[in-house]
Amino acid sequence: MSHPASDVAFSPSVKAEQVRHGSRAQYERMEQGKGWSSTITPDLAASIAEARSFYLATASAEGQPYIQHRGGPRGFLRALDDKTLAFADYRGNRQYITTGNLAENPRAYIFIMDYVRQRRTKLWGRAKVVEGDEALLSKLIDPGYRAMPERAIVFTLEAWDRNCPQHIPRMLPFDDVAAAIGRLEKRISDLEAENARLREPARVAS
Repeated sequence: MSHPASDVAFSPSVKAEQVRHGSRAQYERMEQGKGWSSTITPDLAASIAEARSFYLATASAEGQPYIQHRGGPRGFLRALDDKTLAFADYRGNRQYITTGNLAENPRAYIFIMDYVRQRRTKLWGRAKVVEGDEALLSKLIDPGYRAMPERAIVFTLEAWDRNCPQHIPRMLPFDDVAAAIGRLEKRISDLEAENARLREPARVAS
């Protein structure tokens, strides 16, 4: 008997809470309909290609959770096929909590927050650390990004969901805002220079 992809998150305990709070019927309809996807759709791939950061959650064998921010150039999280994501793991604080967790527990979770569009994308799956695979790393690194890649992390998708925009503050990336301000400042400078040129004959005539 097949199970809906959302069962990766909706455990019996979660479903019991949904029943207790009156939302179980809503999610049963979702499960019987289209439900959550277990593959990387074109829509998801497009969102991933725009991401400049995300959060990766892992846990130790004993279940101690850990979440870590991952950042890089736009599109550093790559879709390799319709079930697989990967990214270059750059040198950081050398605590190795994520890699240590994955060595004993492959379950992982990726959370992508898009503050511009006010949407959150949640991905459940399993991850592994890949070291010494230069061919794979060459597909993942951006030569223009100044950081030292130490390994690749490969994530196999089991299910994903996208939430509503409630309570997400709208924020814009600093680089995008700075570029927009730079364009406006140049336009203002050009207009001021043009205005000065237009006023020059009037000063000469007077």
